[in-house]
Amino acid sequence: MAIVFWDTQGIIIGDFLSKGETVNSDSYIETLKRLRARILRVRPDMGLGNVLLLHDNIQCHESIRIRETIASFGWTTLPHPSYSTDLAPPDYHGTSF
Repeated sequence: MAIVFWDTQGIIIGDFLSKGETVNSDSYIETLKRLRARILRVRPDMGLGNVLLLHDNIQCHESIRIRETIASFGWTTLPHPSYSTDLAPPDYHGTSF
């Protein structure tokens, strides 16, 4: 499985899970920490307080620990309706990778 974060300028960070590995709260928090560090390196002018995060509603993304981590970074999570077929950015942006 690929985990990719991007903005209007391109990919910020990409990560691959090993076969059989799944995303859980611990692994997602580590990914978010790597994303935060990468933003500071490659988009320092953006400012960390201007991050809008759109991710799906899988259980670990909705955990209190994840929400607290995102809030501690000063990021805003955009709402994503469950089972939304029209809000799947990788379907549109993913073809340019």
